[in-house]
Amino acid sequence: MKIIVPMAGRGSRLRPHSLTVPKPLIPVAGKPIVHRLVRDIAKVLNQPIEEIAFVLGDPAWFGDEVVGSLIDLAESLGATPSIYRQDQPLGTGHAIMSAAESLSGPAVIAYADTLIRAEFDLDPNADSVIWTKKVDNPEAFGVVKLNEKQEIVELVEKPETFVSDQAVIGIYYFKDVAVLKDKLQEILDENIMNGGEYQINDGIKKMMADGRIFKTGTVDEWMDCGNKAVTVETNGRMLQFLHDDGEEQLVSDTAVLENASIIPPCYISENVILRNVTIGPNVSVGAGTVIEDSTVKTSLIHTNSVIKNAQLDQAMIGNHVKYDGTYTQVSLGDYTVLE
Repeated sequence: MKIIVPMAGRGSRLRPHSLTVPKPLIPVAGKPIVHRLVRDIAKVLNQPIEEIAFVLGDPAWFGDEVVGSLIDLAESLGATPSIYRQDQPLGTGHAIMSAAESLSGPAVIAYADTLIRAEFDLDPNADSVIWTKKVDNPEAFGVVKLNEKQEIVELVEKPETFVSDQAVIGIYYFKDVAVLKDKLQEILDENIMNGGEYQINDGIKKMMADGRIFKTGTVDEWMDCGNKAVTVETNGRMLQFLHDDGEEQLVSDTAVLENASIIPPCYISENVILRNVTIGPNVSVGAGTVIEDSTVKTSLIHTNSVIKNAQLDQAMIGNHVKYDGTYTQVSLGDYTVLE
């Protein structure tokens, strides 16, 4: 099994936090989004991962540190890492074809801006599985249309009339991803574009036209990381899952707690100093950060920042920030000073 991860986008909806750190590398509950995504997929697949291929953008943005992090991630799962570059932002289909050399055999393709919780077995009779989540407002999503055999026969974007309540979340399994590769090559050769981009959906539609069988794999939880508000919400939800699972240490042994009250679930990283504070619930604090004389809840604070005299709620604070103030729902990028 292979995992293909297109992650070349700049994450403009998550600015200012994605101005200095690629969105897939922004930590949620103490680990980068892409690390959690890949590990959760590997857990669902429950089989050896042969290769993990990452499709990155401009080397000036996705540099050596990012590459090193991804190589370590793949090797930690016993997989061979492959790094590809998408030289132009020409859509999902173009991003996948940037990893053409790795497009063979069984593979999962997953876009690195979402997190999941799921338990299901891949249908052995399916040529492909599109992972979905039941939603209350399907008109706001791309959804799948099913026939009487519960096979996917159409992909419908933001339907005005009810088609189904199964929203496509951006994770796909292919029994042989080379079939998708061939169809995407046809898309490129025929210059079939939607919104000025080459889309994975057009390759999938060509596969459906050939009679390939598509099934759904429904996830229990689908957590977006598209903008600041939903990323903070996702951080809290993931913390609750980790707290309930008891699989990860959420408060580092090296954290210094002086008159500090921690209301779980929280993630407190290495060498954090908490002095005269109440933290939680649903708070992540990155390594080396100092928080004094403050109350913080439902917030995401990254590394090496200094927070004083704050009453934070629904806040997201970057790396190396200095903040001393009374605003609550702040969104501060890296190296910001507000005193």
